[in-house]
Amino acid sequence: MLEIKNISKSFNEGTENEAVIFSDFSLHINKGECTGILGANGCGKSTLFNIISGVLIPEKGNVILNGKNINKLKENERARFIGRVHQNPSMGVSPSLTILENISLSNKKCRKFTLRGLIKKSSIEQYREILRTLDLGLENKLDTEVKFLSGGQRQSLSLLMATLNKPELLLLDEHTAALDPKTSRLVMEKTQELIKTQSITTMMISHNIKDTIKYSDRIVMLNKGEVVLDVRNKDITEKELLEVYNSRNYGSFSEAV
Repeated sequence: MLEIKNISKSFNEGTENEAVIFSDFSLHINKGECTGILGANGCGKSTLFNIISGVLIPEKGNVILNGKNINKLKENERARFIGRVHQNPSMGVSPSLTILENISLSNKKCRKFTLRGLIKKSSIEQYREILRTLDLGLENKLDTEVKFLSGGQRQSLSLLMATLNKPELLLLDEHTAALDPKTSRLVMEKTQELIKTQSITTMMISHNIKDTIKYSDRIVMLNKGEVVLDVRNKDITEKELLEVYNSRNYGSFSEAV
């Protein structure tokens, strides 16, 4: 489904501050599965997502999605079939716009439209029904500016917007890290419901071992730009995963358990 083939990516190349993140790195992501990505800061997780989404271009290698090489596509072009939810609840929404305006913009993503034609009255009830699936009461706040929503509400809206047109691939970039534990569980449950219902292929960066095991089908651990663990979630326990993590000299990871 997704093939990361022999990619190489460095920063500050040719200087004393050169940092090689990936060197001939490859990874295959299976269709319809949720793959959890673990690893310490600096191991390449966010760089990998930025390469997949088109924010960064690798010096070598290819990104192939459903048999199509997307290396030459710009970030906005890839956004037609790749959804992404960021750690910051405000990055996936426009805070100064209303809920209705945000979801309307998302529905027209990568398509030409006029501001006058942004919101169609015939679509409002459809949007209301979609928002109702979040069970947060947002369907009754269509005219509320998103900046007045809680972090959990904004992140849930971002998730809904990212999956509105059923992308071929969904990237979850530590999307619950900025939320309190209770809200994080709520958003993770909504996440699982959405991706399972729509069978969306998903990659999820997380620092939470419990969430990674509970909500992923497969777990991939990175260290210095390499895969050091690739296992089905049902084949490893929290304790075993924690031991592997700590054995890689990441330091204590007990706070995630």
